[in-house]
Amino acid sequence: MTLVYLLAGEASGDLLGGRLMAALRRRLPGVQFAGVGGERMAEQGLESLFPMRELSLMGLLEVLPNLRRLAARMDQAEADILARRPAVLVTIDAPSFTLRLAGRVRPKGTRVVHYVAPQVWAWRPGRVRKIARRVDRILALLPFEAPFFEAAGIPVTFVGHPVLEGGADQGDAARFRAQHGLSPADRVLLVMPGSRRTEVNRLLDVFGEALRLTAAAVPGLRPVVPLAGQVEAAVRAGTASWPVRPILVRAPAEKHDAFAAAAEPGGAGLIKSGTSSLEMAVAGVPHVVAYKVNPVTAAIVRRLIQVPHASLVNLLAEREVVPERLQENCTPAALSAALLPLLQDPAAAAAQRSAFAGTLAQLRPAEGLPSEAAAAAVVAELQRQGGAA
Repeated sequence: MTLVYLLAGEASGDLLGGRLMAALRRRLPGVQFAGVGGERMAEQGLESLFPMRELSLMGLLEVLPNLRRLAARMDQAEADILARRPAVLVTIDAPSFTLRLAGRVRPKGTRVVHYVAPQVWAWRPGRVRKIARRVDRILALLPFEAPFFEAAGIPVTFVGHPVLEGGADQGDAARFRAQHGLSPADRVLLVMPGSRRTEVNRLLDVFGEALRLTAAAVPGLRPVVPLAGQVEAAVRAGTASWPVRPILVRAPAEKHDAFAAAAEPGGAGLIKSGTSSLEMAVAGVPHVVAYKVNPVTAAIVRRLIQVPHASLVNLLAEREVVPERLQENCTPAALSAALLPLLQDPAAAAAQRSAFAGTLAQLRPAEGLPSEAAAAAVVAELQRQGGAA
């Protein structure tokens, strides 16, 4: 029996973990799982050591009040790993927590594979030396990450980006319109404020006011907000007072149908910076990227940032394909001004869509799906240490 211990800290990592578990089960009959995860990993049989939502914090001032609780969870996870002695620990993103934990257990004999390369190449390149002491291998989602980490002596496997297998391009626009009674004249605007509580709290009001301004200039605008599990209640409450009541969607299939409707002429997206922007590229939805953090956090990050763009679409394209409105520029007026060309000018929307193809081509693994490539890399790591049974 092979025990694989997995640790995810947020919704995107939970999704990765669930797919990885399913792919590992196909390659390792009888594999057992333990660790920390959310709904998707629970669907694959994981009994989480503690609720994953306790780790879903972002920003210096958001983390500080929770340090004591996070330290207790760190101690608990370390004790559980050392007691179970898994064949491998797979830490999934959330590097502030997962890599600290890896640094504790790896010197005590635990093999560590970190899934999703930490974005130290963007703002803290000096940290790569610390990472080298904490992991045995990194599974990278972006093609330019492997050379960066390999230069520091860290083995890396590029496994491709999971957005490619998320089904974002498989939706049915006609089904969505029929389900929600939308006429051909209705224009779908996807609004995605994030999956972390801190993101939602900072962006919902700004997005709501941007929606009011945009709806005044675009007749028939119908906002659609996909819900993420751990912030669903906050999003429902926060959007209740929006000037244009949004359609709220929860099921993945309905979310993808909404993507397809927003990809139609006259549709667009207002998207929190992150993987959601890549989802929009897969679905062919022209969009604007927004983000806002605590001003103190922003001031510190700006002193450290090493890259010219926040959006992964723009980083891969090496130019601003998608408008970015960040921090003090993340205002209702600025967001609305960036959205209007995409909603009103077919040429502006088409220019974004044409750039998406080159971006997405860079995200594909050599063969197969990203989750299968990740599972193959974990199995290869087990075989290198003789841990697969």
